[in-house]
Amino acid sequence: MSYLSLTNINFFAIFSSFSVICLVVVALRLVVQYKAKQVLHEEIAKRDNFALGINYACQIAVICISIAYLFDDISMATAQKQPLRAALLLLLILTYISTGQYIHRKWILYKFNEGQAILKQNICAALVDSGMLIANCILVLALYHWVHPRGISDLLVVTLGFILLQGIFALDSKLRESQFAKVNQGASLQQNFNLANTSIGIRYAGKTIGLALAIYAGLHSAPYHGATVVENLFSVVLHCGAMWSLLYIASTILLHLSLPKVNIGLEVDHQDNIGVACLEFAVFAAIGYLLINMFSV
Repeated sequence: MSYLSLTNINFFAIFSSFSVICLVVVALRLVVQYKAKQVLHEEIAKRDNFALGINYACQIAVICISIAYLFDDISMATAQKQPLRAALLLLLILTYISTGQYIHRKWILYKFNEGQAILKQNICAALVDSGMLIANCILVLALYHWVHPRGISDLLVVTLGFILLQGIFALDSKLRESQFAKVNQGASLQQNFNLANTSIGIRYAGKTIGLALAIYAGLHSAPYHGATVVENLFSVVLHCGAMWSLLYIASTILLHLSLPKVNIGLEVDHQDNIGVACLEFAVFAAIGYLLINMFSV
């Protein structure tokens, strides 16, 4: 018979990580309230702002995931011996995630004001923004897992790799915008986000998260060449580019096999078919996760 074994260090780890999560979430709540210019419970509970609720929930989830991943990786013993290092790593991870989200809002989707749309209860905007937030969390944790930075030179590789991968996110988004305009008589995808088409938001978030998982698979399979910048960036482009291609090839095949007689673009773009959009989300996320497991064998 097996028994659940919880030692003192287990309880300390649970208490420590939960305390850190609580502190960060309180800070997050104050930031969200400042941006909304209103008390959070009034905005979400009294005004029933589902969009802000979705986005806020996603931010809390990202904080919990990041802290749990970091505590699991560095071990509680290391965190006890080097608390400043653990705190610095957590701060860097959250800073990179926030920077990625800022790049997404101000550069990749520069024609669409996501923050303002969320305050106007645009659920599509919340899904787009939340999907990119989760994607940036996956991306940053993937870079940390790949490098495990211990010095300035490693941090430089992480920063340059982060910028390069943001470029992949931007290129992927532009290709999707181009495809959307091609099949919708030149219509702008970013302008359509303002129309609160929920299915478009689901599809965009699913493809973004799927791409982030594919990038995680690429970095998982890529060798790390120490502090040599050029070799590492070339390795990132080669492996993540290959995973990017595999993601779309496998997802396209699986979607056609799943719904062979359905015009997916028409259903999502014009019919706001949430069921079809959810299928796209599931397929891209599943293929991305499959790539991680395939290339971790």
